[in-house]
Amino acid sequence: MQKQKPQISVILPFFNSGKTLKRAISSIQNQSFTDFECILIDNNSTDNSVKIAQEIVDGDIRFALAREKKQGVVNASNKGWEESCGEFIVRMDSDDWSHPLRLETQYNFLINNHDYGAVGSLVQHMSHSNMTGGMARFVEWNNSLIDYLDIFNNRFIEMPIINPSAMWRRKVALKYGMYIEGDFPEDYEMWLRWMDAGVKVGKVDSKLLNWHDSDTRLSRTASIYSDSSFYRIKTKYLAIWLKKNNPFYPNVSIWGASKISRRRATLLEKHGINIVSYIDTKNEKRQLDKEVHYYKNIPSSDSIFVLVYIKQSDARAEIKSYLITKGFKEGINFLLVS
Repeated sequence: MQKQKPQISVILPFFNSGKTLKRAISSIQNQSFTDFECILIDNNSTDNSVKIAQEIVDGDIRFALAREKKQGVVNASNKGWEESCGEFIVRMDSDDWSHPLRLETQYNFLINNHDYGAVGSLVQHMSHSNMTGGMARFVEWNNSLIDYLDIFNNRFIEMPIINPSAMWRRKVALKYGMYIEGDFPEDYEMWLRWMDAGVKVGKVDSKLLNWHDSDTRLSRTASIYSDSSFYRIKTKYLAIWLKKNNPFYPNVSIWGASKISRRRATLLEKHGINIVSYIDTKNEKRQLDKEVHYYKNIPSSDSIFVLVYIKQSDARAEIKSYLITKGFKEGINFLLVS
């Protein structure tokens, strides 16, 4: 551990990562920005991961090894946070690779943009099989969100910041907290919580992380990353936002009259949101418990707030364009949710 407080603390938890850990650590060792500490957190590994980590620690004063007995990435990451002392915090996963300019680029962004509390980056999707098309599409979408408003307005579709690509200010985590353990994706919950509190989040327009998408990645295998878990947590924060910003609160109209769109939207009712109508692209009568508007006959923007519950990205883009031509403004009269 360095005697003087470093500018950046890198938090790198690992569990049985013997095949990839050295690559991940080396990418941090080779950063152009050298004023950092990297805290490696062993989360009960049974392979040679600890040996690899210890060899690095023995040879590089910037690295330290900690252990977290309570299983789970939330616990291991929070252990790293407790051990850290840098003014800027970086997350890194044990199977990813950071570009040599990553720390320098993101550090400079936050130094030069004092109103931002956190910054991510574009990522390079590294597929390990032909079964990762969905994740590739997610990365393409995520990489399209660079400006703050794009990140903010699209946060209820999917997670707009890829967690291991992020850097944030220590004071943000001290004020608003780090990861919370629960039946939800801990990283998505943290970003929603921070943005709800007013934390401004940006993104560097460069691919600074190789994001390795293996079949065993937690986001593919753990139940907290299921669709239902994502919808529960984003519905919670969407309802909070609507209470503060919807001029017609608690009333909303849902664009999407399909069974799956209605099922996802009705989660809002548990949070006090009242669905007054659905909007459908099919001009046919549906026997639903709410009024159904054919999209060409929707009320004006001064009478409804529209939540777009459409999964397909191309369809969402068309709906967004249509609403704008009708005088709706994103974040003011409508939001894309799914």
